[in-house]
Amino acid sequence: MENRTHPGWMLWLALVGALVLMLPTLAGAHNGPPFPILENQKIGPCVIALWTHPDVGTGTFFVIVEPPPGGAIPKDLKIKIGVQPESGRLPEAVYDLQPDDTRGQVQYKTLVEFDRDEFWRVRLVLESAQGGGEAFSRVEATPTGFGRWDLLFFLLPFLAVALLFFRGMSRHRKRRKRKMLPASRSLVHGG
Repeated sequence: MENRTHPGWMLWLALVGALVLMLPTLAGAHNGPPFPILENQKIGPCVIALWTHPDVGTGTFFVIVEPPPGGAIPKDLKIKIGVQPESGRLPEAVYDLQPDDTRGQVQYKTLVEFDRDEFWRVRLVLESAQGGGEAFSRVEATPTGFGRWDLLFFLLPFLAVALLFFRGMSRHRKRRKRKMLPASRSLVHGG
């Protein structure tokens, strides 16, 4: 008796696998580390570094604060970030930064809304009783992932499975034809 596998169980297994892969999971949109847009900039009584991860949707800004040589970081320091599209299509949105818990480093953090993939003006404002100041930069908000290449990238596994399926079916048909060929010859020759 010939051991034949039923293609239905493979289809069922593929369906269950696809459903498991579609289960919701926590996923961050972070596809790389943040990068600096200002470094070692003296603003008011502090030296700062402004780092960002500008994803379309929700971007992140980090401000690392250091005291100037021989100075101290003011206890009443307040930091704000203003962002506005360079096109001017929206007014500037201002966000307060909150102290971020880090090891041995004074750091502030905020989340910023970017609604489009475009260049944005960034205005950093420091305020304290010892003085304040502003610094300006720009950043390009980018889509999470690979942007326009996402569809192709995420379609590749499905294309690979389809290719393997059709290759397997082709081999299966060839084997079937080879098995049927000797039987048909014997019928033709009266065997």
